[in-house]
Amino acid sequence: MNKFQSFRAFARKVLALAVPYFNSEEKWRARGLLAAIIVLNLAAVYMLVLLNEWNRVFYDALQNKDQVTFWRELGRFTYLAFGFIIIAVYRFYLRQVLEMRWRTWMTKHYLDRWLANKAFYQLELHRFAKGTEAPPDNPDQRIAEDLNLFTSSTLGLSMGLLSSVITLVSFVGILWTLSGSFSFDFNGGSYTIPGFMVWMAVLYCAVGSVLAHYIGRPQIKLNFQQQRVEADFRVHLVRVREYSESIALDRGEPVERGYLGDRFGAVLDNYWKLIKAQKRLIWFTNGFGQAAVVFPFIVAAPRFFSGAIQLGELMQISSAFGRVQDSLSWFVDNYDALAAWRATTDRITSFEESFQALQAAPLQSVPATEADTLQIDALDLALPGGVALMSAGGLSLKAGDSLLVKGPSGSGKSTLFRALAGIWPWAKGKLQKPADFEQRVMFLPQRPYFPVGSLRKALAYPEPADRYGDEQLRQALHDALLPHLADRLDEEDSWGQKLSGGEQQRLAVARALLKQPRWLFVDEATSALDETAEHQVYERLQALVRAQNGALVSIAHRPTVAAFHARRWELEPGTAEGARFVLAAR
Repeated sequence: MNKFQSFRAFARKVLALAVPYFNSEEKWRARGLLAAIIVLNLAAVYMLVLLNEWNRVFYDALQNKDQVTFWRELGRFTYLAFGFIIIAVYRFYLRQVLEMRWRTWMTKHYLDRWLANKAFYQLELHRFAKGTEAPPDNPDQRIAEDLNLFTSSTLGLSMGLLSSVITLVSFVGILWTLSGSFSFDFNGGSYTIPGFMVWMAVLYCAVGSVLAHYIGRPQIKLNFQQQRVEADFRVHLVRVREYSESIALDRGEPVERGYLGDRFGAVLDNYWKLIKAQKRLIWFTNGFGQAAVVFPFIVAAPRFFSGAIQLGELMQISSAFGRVQDSLSWFVDNYDALAAWRATTDRITSFEESFQALQAAPLQSVPATEADTLQIDALDLALPGGVALMSAGGLSLKAGDSLLVKGPSGSGKSTLFRALAGIWPWAKGKLQKPADFEQRVMFLPQRPYFPVGSLRKALAYPEPADRYGDEQLRQALHDALLPHLADRLDEEDSWGQKLSGGEQQRLAVARALLKQPRWLFVDEATSALDETAEHQVYERLQALVRAQNGALVSIAHRPTVAAFHARRWELEPGTAEGARFVLAAR
């Protein structure tokens, strides 16, 4: 792919990310704000043109010692400056408003996509799938930081480019008129270059832009890498906080310090490379900018000293040359920002592409029937990467059943539950579900999740806490053997860390008793309980599904749990050519 094709491909990426907001339900507000910002940019350039003309009159008055004109032009400068200030303030304010609204819309959009259809879960699974392209790292950073950088940089750079183009168009004519022509003799002939200062500005900036590109190009890759290693370091810090108790019990502080040191070392290593690349570019851009200050005086000095132009025209030429040079040097001045913007855009684009590349779970759900039966006609499960794990067929689960799933560790028992829940992407087959299955099913994992907040929110999750009364919540806690928590419903805490493993499992059981599902799948959700507590909990769960005329399916290893189940599905070693395990009724 040549550079032009690469530029076109990148431009399409930017448009694909930017256009949806301006075609969204907020399109008229968004377009109105954008139009207002563009108008203010045009007004700002017009004020610069007026100030450029003011330069000529003011400095001519100084040279001619014209006191009346001097004071009059000072008064004129006052209202020109005041007008420019007003334009600058509202241009900044409206741009910030548009950035905020744009970021808000994009954040909501990507949060919806990330959380829809279990995409957040599948993205993590695909990270460990061998033989497949790894999805983007750290989606939290892409939503929290990259979207903010994209909206602010896109708007800032695009408005800056627009202002530069308008300024160039406005001042190039002024500079052409003021600079006159340059005549010289060469090889026996006489030549004249009209608008000499314009051509010098174009040549000066063209050379600067080419050099800036080659000097600053490494920053694109380094900026992309810096965002990734920063996010990796932050994520591991969060993991240490989340697993603080386990790490403390294992005395794993030295190991975690080593891990964190390695990740921070990667941050520093890449940052040093980025600093050195930025230093090279700053050497050039600052030298380029300082030379541009005196360059127009050097070129126009002969005409001034010959008397062809006065001081006012010299200053006007310098001002116009500066505006033209600034416009043409936009690429040079913004190369560092462009490199960071390119990296941010690539990260969001890869995030967007990851949603499109996700493999949806191909389980075909047969239309629900009135029969209270979960029927597995044919089911093939694979590990991430496609390695066959389990096959099953001709199995059914009816209302009133109590079923135990048995098999060796690693045989796919939990994966079976994930497939029945519809979240496992490497599943194929046909599955017939009862009509109320999706609405009245509940899965209890070995390690439940509780949001940070009040205990009533943790207990009612994912439903609103106000759906249940205090008596219902307290009763569920008592039935789940957590009476000591019954009076702490409004206490705010991180319950996933505050409670012991056994308390967390009992709180998940309380959640099930509160919601009263009809189809209940329990994946070693009582493994942290003693046998007496486990027996009492299973008595309540069994009574729950019986009252709902439902079914109880468990994964467990203890004989005390097996006693609560009348049927059994067992995983047995499969054939060498097929899946590693076969699920059969026993």
